Parts: sequence; C-alpha cells; structure tokens
Amino acid sequence: MLTYVARRLIQGFVVLLAVSFICFIIFRYTGDPVVTLAGRYATFQEREEVRRAYGLDKPFYVQYVRFVINAARGRFGKSYVSRVPALGLILERLPATVELATSAIVISFCLGVGLGVLVSLKPYAARNRLIMAGSLFGISIPTFLTGILLIMIFAVYLGALPSFGRGETVNIGYWRTGFLTLSGISHLILPAFTLGMYQLAVLLRLTRAGMREILGEEYIKTAWSKGLPPRKVIFKHGLRNALIPVVTMTGLQFGELIAFSIVTETIFQWPGMGNLLLTSIYEMAALIILTINIVVDILYAFLNPKIRYD
Repeated sequence: MLTYVARRLIQGFVVLLAVSFICFIIFRYTGDPVVTLAGRYATFQEREEVRRAYGLDKPFYVQYVRFVINAARGRFGKSYVSRVPALGLILERLPATVELATSAIVISFCLGVGLGVLVSLKPYAARNRLIMAGSLFGISIPTFLTGILLIMIFAVYLGALPSFGRGETVNIGYWRTGFLTLSGISHLILPAFTLGMYQLAVLLRLTRAGMREILGEEYIKTAWSKGLPPRKVIFKHGLRNALIPVVTMTGLQFGELIAFSIVTETIFQWPGMGNLLLTSIYEMAALIILTINIVVDILYAFLNPKIRYD
C-alpha cells in the first residue's frame, strides 16, 4: 500500500514539473510582460530597469529554476496585471470557489449515485424512464442556460432564493466561509446546482450502467439465493464494486469544477477564482486537478484491495 502511494506521488510530482515547464515556456514566449509593467510609452531605459528588477533579463532556464524554488517556498511573486502578490490574490478568492465546487460535487454525487441505483433496479418503470430523460436534458443543456433558468424560476418568479453574490460570510482564521450562515447557504444553492447539474447527469448514467452490469454477475445471484437482505446485496456487494469508475469520474469532475467554474461564477457574480484562472493561474489549475487525481487513485486501493502497481 505504501509503495503504491509513494509511486503515485512521485508520478504526480513528475507530471506537475512537466506541466509547469510547458506553461512557463508558453507564457514566456507569448508576449513581453515588461510592456504591461512599464507601460506602453515607457522609454527603453525604463523597460530595461523593469526587466532587471523582475529577473526577466536572465535566460529562461534560470527564470524557471527560480520560479520552481520560489513556488516551493510559497512565493509566487507579484501579479503582472494587478501589481499585488499573486498568492494573496489566489487565497482571497480560493474559499469561495472551493465551497462552491465542493457543494456542487456533493450534490451531484449523492443525487447521481442514489438515482443511478434506483433506476438500475427497475430500468423500465415509468418513473425511472422519466429520470433518465431528465438526465439527458442535464447533459445537453449548457451551464449558462441552466443558471439563467434557475434564476428565472427560483429568484424572479418564486422569489425564494437570491440570484447573485455570496451572502454573509464568517472568518475562520484565514478562511472566509459562507457555510455557517443562512444567508451564505441560501446564496450557495442556485450556483451549486447550476455547476453540478451536468456532473449529476453523468454520474447518474454511469452509476446506472455499472449497476446494471454488476447486478447480472453470478456472485450477485448467489447473494440473492442465500437470502441476504436486499440492502446488503445492493449496496455492499453491488454498489461498492460499481463505485470505482464513478469515483474516477467524480475526482476528474471535482478538479474541473474548481479550476473552470468561470461561467457559473460570472452568472451569479460569485467572488471566486474564475476570472483569475482566465488570466494567470493555469498552473494552479493543473496542480488542483493533478492533486485530486492522485487522491482518487489512492482511493482505488481502499475500494478494491487487489489494485496495486507491479
């Protein structure tokens, strides 16, 4: 088990270095940040001073090594656009995005797996056919349209939920959370459902397909013939074996929800990291997705002890 985890962590570290190097090269040769820092009308001498001050006069490999060392120490330098420390800018908006993505993935996982199991037991029942049709709509409708429809129904017509903002928040150390206030929770409901609707539909269909396949296996028929309680057969013997692809998809989706929630955050004016991701922190997105994938791979060993690296 320890060998499996250690190898997975080493692989993740190598991949992260490769991604950071590729991103560094791309951004290094897609425009000169000195023009942004010094201004369009700066003289040649002023631009050279800025270049020396930020170390941009060094060879690219020296700049990259310096970047990696500073990043390992938690020093990400200043944003070229806002002229403030980049790490502080990220940490200021990180709680809002993490809470939004966490709420969305919890909703989509619980409802998706629960409805997937329900549908798999009686796939031809009218109720379950209706659920599958609804999942098709969830996959087909774009996120921005889902958000607009939810705002129109629950905020405009019913007036039951707020349509924008994060609501009242509470500071817990450096973390600013909205989970501890009714205002924060009510502001979170619509954007969380909007962000998680597509993932909910995917997990529902994936769980249904996995359960349908596993419920036809011989060991499930044996469990039924032994007279085991339905709950034990379905959830212990059936669902546990069907969860591996579901957990894989959930991990991938969670990383994507955190890293690319720009559409939902824009619709609901949610003060998260979406706008920052569009402009400057693609490497942070890679770090988030890679970390979650490593955690998912480690979970494989707990769900199925037979999974090991050779």
